[in-house]
Amino acid sequence: STAERRSLAEIRRGGLDGLARRMRQPAWRPDFGPDRPHPTAGATAIGARPILIAYNVNLASNRLGVAKRIAAIIRASSGGFSHVKAMGLQLEDGTVQVSMNLTDYHETSMTTVFDAIAREAAADGVRVLESEIVGLVPADALPADPTKRLRLRDADTDRILEARLARA
Repeated sequence: STAERRSLAEIRRGGLDGLARRMRQPAWRPDFGPDRPHPTAGATAIGARPILIAYNVNLASNRLGVAKRIAAIIRASSGGFSHVKAMGLQLEDGTVQVSMNLTDYHETSMTTVFDAIAREAAADGVRVLESEIVGLVPADALPADPTKRLRLRDADTDRILEARLARA
């Protein structure tokens, strides 16, 4: 595969019509199958990537602008940390959240993003309420005391991948 085809976001850019146009170019010809999407089924992308950590940091604020500003500062696409995708969201209870996907936690750790979020929130007079893991997380992605260090929810310590595998 070529470098242009490594990012799923780039593959999806422009939807199926955009992909169909790109597939006519030699660099975008698929590794397997025809050089155009299927007329009714579309296209399938198959690949492998490092473990992705879905991680959220909730702020003790209802100011969506604060969460959006912080997300823009930390995400890779805006010049922030490598391997971080982030956005600011308003939760049902009115508080705000910096919601992230860490696509390579060895390069940018949960602790690194947590500290940056806490620092940026403090600049706006806001504190971190808690953080949460969505899905599972490898044990080596967590600091020694994640509930204290990351203000992680107690229940989230049950989301350690190796512990779940050992119980299976």
